[in-house]
Amino acid sequence: MVKIVYEIVPHDGGWAYKLGDVYSETFASHDEALEAARIVMQEQQVGDEPVEISYQDEKGKWREEYSDGGDRPEVEIVDPHQANSSI
Repeated sequence: MVKIVYEIVPHDGGWAYKLGDVYSETFASHDEALEAARIVMQEQQVGDEPVEISYQDEKGKWREEYSDGGDRPEVEIVDPHQANSSI
């Protein structure tokens, strides 16, 4: 199972949530960034219809795969600026 970890961080004079090296938009407050990350986390848990997907891998080769629509990732929010750092 894939695990996605969003981190709440200071960013551009405000706050953002971050996944890897990618930042969300900047929010005025820590609480707004945390709430936005929670909304994204909930959206990650919504399943979809079964589909065939095509994608190009890092070597440029096209691949096809079946997705049953229920293979949702485990999602965590890490907030080092709160006493309970994992949500």
